[in-house]
Amino acid sequence: MNLPNKITLFRVFMIPLFLVFMLVPGIQYGRFIAAGIFIIAALSDFVDGYIARKHNLVTNFGKFMDPLADKLLVSSALICFVELKLLAAWIVIIIIAREFIISGFRLIASDNGVVIAASWWGKLKTNVQMILSVMLIINLDYPVINILEQVAIYLAVFLTVVSLIDYMIKNKRVFSEKH
Repeated sequence: MNLPNKITLFRVFMIPLFLVFMLVPGIQYGRFIAAGIFIIAALSDFVDGYIARKHNLVTNFGKFMDPLADKLLVSSALICFVELKLLAAWIVIIIIAREFIISGFRLIASDNGVVIAASWWGKLKTNVQMILSVMLIINLDYPVINILEQVAIYLAVFLTVVSLIDYMIKNKRVFSEKH
């Protein structure tokens, strides 16, 4: 168990803590603590990837667990937003469905010996989702911030769909190969 893998597991173990501060009513500064936990967890994704690549510590466990940890973190936050009526369910369904589709797509590609790297669109989508999540976790009710949240919501949906289409077009050979 190397350092990047420990950081990935740390991210997974932070999710229940995030959920407590996000959903349990009456915790003083709960939303701000939840935001801090979410930010630390999100940043840990960049840290573990950087360390793994820089020190050649990439493992099969990390290849499997790192994207799963990211999906669990973001999906947990999105589901909280539906529960708290901060985000419409249809938006969360589109975002989570895209993650399932891409994961399945990567699994098929992997079975065919093809590695699908993250695209620029996918990385942009992830960054917008992370920023949106922090905005909704803190949920400051000011007109300008409310407008920015709405812009971020629709930008996240747009980038989710565009990045899915981009993956499908760039990697359509995965479905056409006969094995």
